[in-house]
Amino acid sequence: GAGGWSPLVSNKYQWLQIDLGERTEITAIATQGGYGSSDWVTSYLLMFSDSGQNWKQYRQEENIWAFSGNTNADSVVYYKLQHAIKARFLRFVPLDWNPNGRIGMRIEVYGCTYRSEVVGFDGKSCLIYTFNQKPMSELKDVISLEFKTMQSDGILLHREGQNGDHITLELIKGKLSLLINLGDTKTHPSNAHINITLGSLLDDQHWHSVLIEHFNNQVNFTVDKHTHHFHAKGEFNSLDLDYELSFGGIPVPGKSGAVSRRNFHGCFENIYYNGVNIIDLARRH
Repeated sequence: GAGGWSPLVSNKYQWLQIDLGERTEITAIATQGGYGSSDWVTSYLLMFSDSGQNWKQYRQEENIWAFSGNTNADSVVYYKLQHAIKARFLRFVPLDWNPNGRIGMRIEVYGCTYRSEVVGFDGKSCLIYTFNQKPMSELKDVISLEFKTMQSDGILLHREGQNGDHITLELIKGKLSLLINLGDTKTHPSNAHINITLGSLLDDQHWHSVLIEHFNNQVNFTVDKHTHHFHAKGEFNSLDLDYELSFGGIPVPGKSGAVSRRNFHGCFENIYYNGVNIIDLARRH
């Protein structure tokens, strides 16, 4: 249509902000210049936020991504995003524009409403999931969740057995640590402790994803897009663990496994254990 956005001053400090009204999954964007003008943007950055205050820059291949913009006022330049953004607010930040004109943009955003299950933790609570189905002789566990926090320390997940075996996922100084402890060092002398650390600055109040896949004694630990694969020797496939998972903390003080022993303070989204939606289950029961 006619018109478009053109700020009074064309410099590097301008941006166009969009409030989508609710959290949305954005899959593509398109831009034009100002209608019937010599005003168009030749490159720009894309930023996104849930709150409108805490912003993150769109990245591709680990680098801040500068989008190539328009070469005239009316041709549409369309980009399908390499990975979808989940956000309520978007900011388009012009980097360069037509030297014979001004900053001018028309924008279209493509996507759909993002539905999710979210639960908040206040640093004093935890969510316990008890399941009565005994695992098969082939132990297979898949746990996935997303988290967001401003705190640099806290327990995300804990599972413990009668003989001291335990698995703990803990945020320590902004990094995620997966600790697997085989309690009986006489039975498992070769690897009584397995401690894998991934990520950094994970206390930035943005969503981060975690995936733990455990098949027999093969473990895949993924934080955001970084995966650590490891093969645990010995009797790891027969860990003596209770049929209880604790999210956000350790329910009984003094239990083993945590370095900081601080409960998680922040939000979890879409917690799944072997396909079971834990937050939905908690809400319905």
